[in-house]
Amino acid sequence: MNSIDALKELLYKIADDQLIIGHRNSEWTGIGPILEEDIAFSSMAQDKLGQSEHIYNLLHQLGEADADTVAFTRNAPQFHNCHFVELPIGEYDFSLLRHFLFDFAELLRFEALANSSYQPLAQVAKKFKGEIKYHTMHANTWVYQLSKGNEESKSRMQNVLDKYWSIALGIFEEGPAEDVLISEKIFIGEAALKAKWLEVVVPLLEKCGLTVPEKSTWEPCNGGRIGEHTAHLQPLLDEMSEVYAIDPSADW
Repeated sequence: MNSIDALKELLYKIADDQLIIGHRNSEWTGIGPILEEDIAFSSMAQDKLGQSEHIYNLLHQLGEADADTVAFTRNAPQFHNCHFVELPIGEYDFSLLRHFLFDFAELLRFEALANSSYQPLAQVAKKFKGEIKYHTMHANTWVYQLSKGNEESKSRMQNVLDKYWSIALGIFEEGPAEDVLISEKIFIGEAALKAKWLEVVVPLLEKCGLTVPEKSTWEPCNGGRIGEHTAHLQPLLDEMSEVYAIDPSADW
């Protein structure tokens, strides 16, 4: 795989992650546990959608279709997002912990990409990392508060962590062009990113009084990066594209 194709694959998985988690987070609008969190999740969802558009625009500059076309006309097997972001929002404990685990991964990803040899991506990454820093602050505050709240809240947070930790590790599924991305200094690679993420999130979780599952039990949930998805993604895409599909040529 040449460097342009490797770059496109990287951009697609980043943009698809942001688009899908943005839509999932938006589903809390109007049903958040408190008004403050209703607004917070809606605002962060808007950030994610804006970030995905920027990355899709980079792909367009590389010869891919425009942002609306790639966002709203592909089917599930054509998406490169990880499984973790496509799961339904569930209870607030799950959405909050997903927010924590995913956004710390994205913050570290964009911090690394700020030094990318591909300057258009580096420039976008420098902008995004500032936005996502506030997302991680929000996530860390709430995970800490709930984990330290009472026995029920701590138990619920621990149960979610136990159940979804391996699925979260699918964020770092390696693509077929890792060596190209690393050698061309486009990206540090998923293995290096995962190592940085573990160095950050494990101590934070332990500070919250939570226990990360034993390493021997880790079974990363891979496949999303190559178009193998759960049954949850296609219905989500159908819902996302419902208005666009009415008249794709319209100026909304």
